[in-house]
Amino acid sequence: MREIKEAHVAVPGLAVVEVAAADDETAFAVQELLAARCAIAPADRTMREPGEPGVRLRFFLDLHQKPGS
Repeated sequence: MREIKEAHVAVPGLAVVEVAAADDETAFAVQELLAARCAIAPADRTMREPGEPGVRLRFFLDLHQKPGS
């Protein structure tokens, strides 16, 4: 996965979320749960690491903004 940049977590309320899940549906369900509570920059695909079980999904959230803004 790409490097986390300082701008992604520059102030309190900004976060990088990485989900490790058994499958795509579970990873995207977690993303949707958080999207209902705060503003996110959603991911559109999961990543698979060779030799590692399951999938990973990384997205960014901002607790200061409301969902859909």
